[in-house]
Amino acid sequence: MSVLDRSALEASPLADLHAIASELGIDGFRRLRKDALIDTILERQGDGEPTQEPAEPEAVDAAAADDAEDDEKEEAAQTEADEAPPRRRRRGGRRRRGSGDAESSADEDEDEEEAEAVGEVPMQEADEADEGEAGEGEQDTVVEGTVELLGGGSGFVRVAPPDPSDDDVYISAAQVRRCELVSGDVIAGPVRPPRRSERYPSLVRVDTINGSPADEVTAGTRYEEMPCAFPAERLALGGEDPTVRAIEWLTPFGKGSRVAVTGPARSGKTEAVRRVAAALEAQGGEGDDGLQVSLVLAGVRPEEVADWQDGPAAPAAAAALGTSPDSQAQAIERVIEQARRVAARGRDAVVLIDGLDGLHLAAARKVLASARNLVDAGSLTIVAVTTEPVGGETTVITLNRDLAATGRYPALDLAASGTIRPELLVGDAGAEAIAKARLEALER
Repeated sequence: MSVLDRSALEASPLADLHAIASELGIDGFRRLRKDALIDTILERQGDGEPTQEPAEPEAVDAAAADDAEDDEKEEAAQTEADEAPPRRRRRGGRRRRGSGDAESSADEDEDEEEAEAVGEVPMQEADEADEGEAGEGEQDTVVEGTVELLGGGSGFVRVAPPDPSDDDVYISAAQVRRCELVSGDVIAGPVRPPRRSERYPSLVRVDTINGSPADEVTAGTRYEEMPCAFPAERLALGGEDPTVRAIEWLTPFGKGSRVAVTGPARSGKTEAVRRVAAALEAQGGEGDDGLQVSLVLAGVRPEEVADWQDGPAAPAAAAALGTSPDSQAQAIERVIEQARRVAARGRDAVVLIDGLDGLHLAAARKVLASARNLVDAGSLTIVAVTTEPVGGETTVITLNRDLAATGRYPALDLAASGTIRPELLVGDAGAEAIAKARLEALER
């Protein structure tokens, strides 16, 4: 073949350069950047010295080798992302690198499917590959702010919380999972500027979480291994609603309780949980010292999903009637996992679930088992709707269908309800009053 000069090679598309390299017998040419490939071709042709030493194929970073293809994908995604509302754009993909922090391409597919499921448009990602690029001169700015997570798993560092601003920084879903971030965490780390059509700068890595080094926070004791105790601080509901007042004083539950709201169909279980949710939100809701209240809908009527949207707590995840037990369990587990991180960080979380009937019994018990009153940390309280208790509850609230059908509230079946160790929540006198009321209910 004829000898080509540098200008001709630079004007050639990458596919032609690959064909030339193949004819010249250059090993590993597909893993070389274009400039390095041109240098290698010129050296093999003997057309002068290359401008820099060609990289050995085995020394080329796997992420850098895929840059051309990734850049094309990212550019297409960014073009689409600019047409979406800024609060609902994300791209949660991960790319595999050769290190122990590698993430598989299967995670990228999973995140993109999840984004489509919640109606979000893929945006931008900032993962390990960004760290290498930022090290070449872009990593000049350090940001500190409050984490706000989106439904699909990614999020933003809000520099002026709670309001969004153009100075906010995007956090990839990969970083959220790796650092086990939760909404409300105060984090700091270096930032790279937006690339191409990206709207927001991206977080390169998380250096600190709530003032502590990120590696120390994420390397802490596993949630399941953290010591726990029976609930000892009652959750005050307040208000004048008769059902809520009956639950608060006759079937009390506290921070870390496993609560089952049981009863036959049309006994008012969902309505009772709605009123409890409204009471919890009225007591402070999410904040620095308040409860983080989350709601999951699993196996409910489609109309109820829309109805809850306008209720006291919007669903964090929903799997409507007809979805498989596994899909319902996954929707619940995503929210539970987030609440577990909140509790491990020393805060208090409450997860309301409507309901558990569509899950396999073992999966339902696993969900309830996540509720803990952690010693020297926070708590996770679970209030779940189920026809029958699944086992392991610390409080059972049973409703009476006949009372509910005739409008006699509170429709509480006190004889079938109960709380384990109520004296820890309401004192000895309160526990005696509950026992007396239950005895009177049995004698009727």
